[in-house]
Amino acid sequence: MVTAESLRQGLTSSKILIIIPAYNEEDSIAHVIHDVKSHCPSAHILVVNDGSKDRTKEIAEAHGAAVITLPSNLGIGGAMQTGYRYAHRYGYDVAVQVDGDGQHKAEQLHLILAPVLGGKADLAIGSRFIEQTGFLSSATRRVGIKILSTIVSAMTRKRVLDVTSGFRAANKRAISVFQSDYATDYPEVDSIVLIHRSGLRTSEVAVVMEARTGGTSSINAMRSVYYMIKVTLALFIRSLKATKPAEIQS
Repeated sequence: MVTAESLRQGLTSSKILIIIPAYNEEDSIAHVIHDVKSHCPSAHILVVNDGSKDRTKEIAEAHGAAVITLPSNLGIGGAMQTGYRYAHRYGYDVAVQVDGDGQHKAEQLHLILAPVLGGKADLAIGSRFIEQTGFLSSATRRVGIKILSTIVSAMTRKRVLDVTSGFRAANKRAISVFQSDYATDYPEVDSIVLIHRSGLRTSEVAVVMEARTGGTSSINAMRSVYYMIKVTLALFIRSLKATKPAEIQS
């Protein structure tokens, strides 16, 4: 069992990359970097600056993170695929997504790392809905998440509660899949189906999330409806695609 203490002491044997996608997160990025360093000091931190118009890049660099700046705003999918390609190129064992808005708590990194480091999952997802605690988003979004969860659970034949969670850890096999195939727009839901179709394993663990500490969400009520329609269509298209099984990597 991987605990927070063993994580601090024993992760020197695993090369871990924390990927922080960030768009206009100057109010929160310093806190997020400091939080990660405090709870997972052996990990490397990469901020993917997704075409920010504020001081996200300068602040991230000042706090010791490596930064890749995209020339324009690609969205969370483009930012994360950039991070996965970096992780794949430089041979990281695990890549962890921690959002730049402060919602994900670094003190819980050991929870999502445990199934991956323990060989029980290729992709571990931090779920808000296993224990129903902490910040759970609006009622409208929760209804949408439940609908998408039902669709994904049917497609993968495995119950998944928090299909939109961006707090997740991926091992080498999952990194290899994501660096070559990752949805550009709202990719979290699609990526779960992709992992399943690649013959890899997912695991959900209970976590507590916070409300964002800075900036504003890009998803309002109207965009939530658009999100539902677009993701549902994307899942249908994904179901029609042939998917190559992931190669086993040691």
